[in-house]
Amino acid sequence: MSTDPTRTSGAEWSRAELLARIVTESQRHYADYSLFNQAMADHVGLHPTDMQCVALLDMEPGPVSTGDIARLTGLTSGSATRLVDRMVKAGVVERHADPNDRRRSLVSLSPAARERIGAAWDTPGRAFGAVLESYSDTELAIIADYLHRAAEVGRAQAKRLNSGETG
Repeated sequence: MSTDPTRTSGAEWSRAELLARIVTESQRHYADYSLFNQAMADHVGLHPTDMQCVALLDMEPGPVSTGDIARLTGLTSGSATRLVDRMVKAGVVERHADPNDRRRSLVSLSPAARERIGAAWDTPGRAFGAVLESYSDTELAIIADYLHRAAEVGRAQAKRLNSGETG
């Protein structure tokens, strides 16, 4: 079975070939995105886990708790606390008092880090955007749906693996 990526028309591919290509390209994408994340982290002077946390915090509508960071990143609560401590020390995030619970604090990106990391994303963001521009709105909807569903499966499988389930 050939999974030659130079063939572009889906009509030229059998379903089995398309599924095999998607698996291969997904693995390649993950590996390449890991390299990109490492390069971006190095470029802005952060650890790759810190970079992942920055991306997740950037998507949140407001400040989050350290427990939320643990849930979003898959870290233990102790590791998430150390991550936040390290990022506060580096000026990447800020702690704020939780207005609803004096015993806990909330974390958000610092304005300076948001600006610095946003500027570092300008060129890559344009490059990734250019790839998406080549797709129709219908194709973009399919891509978005696939990414959403694949992320849900990934979270569920991570939870399963972390729980010790084998089946």
